[in-house]
Amino acid sequence: MMTNQSSKAQIWAGRGLSILVVAMLLGSGGAKISHQAAMVPDFVEKFGYAESLMTPIGIVEVLCALLYAIPRTSILGAILLTGYMGGAVATHVRIGDPFVPPLMIGIFVWLGLFLRDSSIRALLPWKK
Repeated sequence: MMTNQSSKAQIWAGRGLSILVVAMLLGSGGAKISHQAAMVPDFVEKFGYAESLMTPIGIVEVLCALLYAIPRTSILGAILLTGYMGGAVATHVRIGDPFVPPLMIGIFVWLGLFLRDSSIRALLPWKK
């Protein structure tokens, strides 16, 4: 049973999970923006996207991660990251690749926010 009250452990677990998600997304977005050599072949040949889209997609990823990291905009960031990760899942499904990693990142985005933000817990219909 979850309550709307946050324990210190719960808040720190949410922060830790959120920091992990943000670090992964900033790394991935930064690699796209810099056209990291190891990433280009997968992006172009495997996923079927033009290399010219790496920078804009990387910028979107970084901006969404930053919005999620800032407490005042974290809910907007989570909503935008849900859409972003949905696109990543669709891309992996389209080419027959395992789609669990981007799906798990999307779940971790909301789990981290759920643990650190009592207003999110208040929206969910958990029985007391």
